[in-house]
Amino acid sequence: MAMELKWLEDFLSLSHFMNFTLAANDRNITQSALSRRIRQLEEWAGLPLIDRSTYPVRLTEAGESFLPRARKAVDSIVALREETRQRHEATDEILSFATMSTLVLTFFPVWMERIEANGEPFRTRFSEAYSSFSGNVSKLFRNECDFLLTFAHDCVPAIRDLSEYPCLTLGSERVIAISAPDNNGEPLHRLTLDGAPVNYLSYRDSSFFAQALPKAIFEKAPFRLNTVYENAMSAALKAMAVAGHGLAWIPESLAISELKSGQLVRAADPEFDIVPEIRLYRSFRPRSKSAGRFWRRAEEVGMLSDRVALP
Repeated sequence: MAMELKWLEDFLSLSHFMNFTLAANDRNITQSALSRRIRQLEEWAGLPLIDRSTYPVRLTEAGESFLPRARKAVDSIVALREETRQRHEATDEILSFATMSTLVLTFFPVWMERIEANGEPFRTRFSEAYSSFSGNVSKLFRNECDFLLTFAHDCVPAIRDLSEYPCLTLGSERVIAISAPDNNGEPLHRLTLDGAPVNYLSYRDSSFFAQALPKAIFEKAPFRLNTVYENAMSAALKAMAVAGHGLAWIPESLAISELKSGQLVRAADPEFDIVPEIRLYRSFRPRSKSAGRFWRRAEEVGMLSDRVALP
């Protein structure tokens, strides 16, 4: 059986979400198709990679060993494709962004609409979908992208390391603790300074908020947290919160519909919100010829108003 690249990409998506439904949505295929392709990958590998006996699913020991090699293989193939395109296609007008999935979903579409309003359209693309926050920062350091679009908070060391790069502040985002409600509409998992530990849906170490929350929140308030789930992606933590598994800090713009419908409620007082900025950093040596025009347009547009909702 010949291994297919899409099987590895499916596996990487599932390893992030640890949920077949979310990973299938991410891959734009049905859940049954995703399950079939993961089993084909396992047949090719000769070992089970996913433990389906738990919820959420988790990687087997073989899956944990396979993951970094799968990511390296996909990155290598993507890099080969990009290198070939750069040599043989007119890609000098395509703007390359290193960014995080939450901003791709919530901020980037609205911002680009403002950028392109009454002006020239721009061709854009993102770096690979499974890069970590530190990986995105490294792309800027290595000049592998034109721009880094990221959340920013002074308590995150990597943000301080970017101080010499040209930067625009585009807005801000309120990040709030949320939980599914109980039968009375109160948070099922409420954050308190006393009482029993509360079930916590945690960011993985590679993510921005895994670095921001300890300094911005946890060191100031000795909460008793019982970590029951980890994921690098806010969307995955939100899904687990909706299902009632615990509380999580989520960018508010990502949970607007669930908060309005009552699927989610605040799980802590507003004093325990954090409000990172949304910043655009520019490479010192942009790859795209249109990067300068885009930067000037971004300066003209300025900040996107009212990204922070009222408590």
